[in-house]
Amino acid sequence: MLTFHFPKKVKFICALIYQDETVYSKVKVLLERKFGALDFESKPILFDFTDYYCAEMGGGLTKRLVAFKKLQDAARFVQIKRSCVALETRYSRDTRRSINIDPGYLNEAHLVLTSTKDFYHRLYLGKGVFAEVTLYYAHRQFQDLPWTYPDYRTGAHKEMLMQIRNVYVGQIKKNSR
Repeated sequence: MLTFHFPKKVKFICALIYQDETVYSKVKVLLERKFGALDFESKPILFDFTDYYCAEMGGGLTKRLVAFKKLQDAARFVQIKRSCVALETRYSRDTRRSINIDPGYLNEAHLVLTSTKDFYHRLYLGKGVFAEVTLYYAHRQFQDLPWTYPDYRTGAHKEMLMQIRNVYVGQIKKNSR
């Protein structure tokens, strides 16, 4: 007999890259208003892994990872990505972003990031939004894939993601009782 198996809810995370701490603070407040309270916020990290954003946003960029307390249905990530793009647009100057917001999610098996750009390893979700598995979890740690971004390959990023994953696993256990 055919049955559908629906996934557990997932842990919503965002990576934010910016130059101005004030812009970050304002966007963080708006994200919390829309998606609920954070239960993780990294310290500022110098974002010098690539110069991809420099032409648009300038140099001296900072990155932070945040995670939201409320678990989400993975099917909501088309809407979530589009909301984040709208926030980026709101804080753009002369069509140049002042903040980059990359939403994604963690579950027990992997980290998924969303994108507006297609590539061979990305799956189309709808409404101009794609998703990719950026890291997978095996042997008690996050593992790289050939397309994993340089920042996500670092021990510091994987350590933060492990902290977030541990919180998520606790939430899932609590919700299944």
